[in-house]
Amino acid sequence: MVEAHSYLCQLLTVLILIRWKQIKMKRMCFRSLFVIISLSACSEKELATHTPEVVATIENKIEYRFAIHPLHNPTRLFEVFNPLLEYLNHNIQGVNFTLEASRDYQTFDNKLKFETVHFALPNPYQTLIAMEHGYRVIAKMGDDSNFKGIILVRKDSQIKKPSDLVGKIVSYPAPTALAATMLPQYYLHTHGLDINKDIQNKYVGSQESSIMNVFLGSTAAGATWPQPWKALSDERPELKAQLEVIWETQSLPNNSVVVRSDISESIANQVSSLLANLHNTSEGKQILEKMYLSKYEIADNETYNSVKLFIDQFNKNIRPL
Repeated sequence: MVEAHSYLCQLLTVLILIRWKQIKMKRMCFRSLFVIISLSACSEKELATHTPEVVATIENKIEYRFAIHPLHNPTRLFEVFNPLLEYLNHNIQGVNFTLEASRDYQTFDNKLKFETVHFALPNPYQTLIAMEHGYRVIAKMGDDSNFKGIILVRKDSQIKKPSDLVGKIVSYPAPTALAATMLPQYYLHTHGLDINKDIQNKYVGSQESSIMNVFLGSTAAGATWPQPWKALSDERPELKAQLEVIWETQSLPNNSVVVRSDISESIANQVSSLLANLHNTSEGKQILEKMYLSKYEIADNETYNSVKLFIDQFNKNIRPL
């Protein structure tokens, strides 16, 4: 059954690519198809059989797959990050970066573990995973003070202090979401709750879903982080009217940009330089505005030493990862 499913996934991909060549689809459409293909229901077992994907050459351009961790749902992720990849494509000769979304955190994590993408933007915890599997840090998002967890409740709730959550349900995007899950759980732990016994933890798959669970009353509180909260509440003002941020956590270094070890130093340096100077161009400022971000910064593996310390404490005191 798994082999048949794998064959169908591969056949579907081939047919789409053939059709694209036949009708000479525009590059934008091709990238959209790659996002869809990356979200297809191929099993985790299939991912485990992959070997690191070699750099391909299409239309005399080197193709690089650039995976973004599930910061948003796939549609919003494409709207926010595809302009960034178009910017890289426009400013680096002979290359074509393709955005790759993932249907959930585990799928994205596996892409790092099995080295199936060339570049990635992981959260800080996933950055540690990437460094263990053939990737290195070349840049990071700035605004570290905003890389923190926030916990939302309804304004009409009776929740005023962490102990008011005892016996209730709290929503999070995923167990390995650092800002939106691990930092909030650590906060609740340091404020007197046993998060494994006192509350029910509900992992709902995305930042937006965690927020909406609180809004709809499915959970008593929901964890996320500032960027998706600002984006969704700006789009839906009723969320601001009915929800409030009741607690904020400590902050850690923001999301990184990593490159696989077999990618040329020249390409990696061009990417990191363009990212670090994004805020100095008018086009770059527009791209950053969609991300609710002021800038990117040059970074390396050592930048995430404080994250290692936090993860050690989380593993010891909260739950194993």
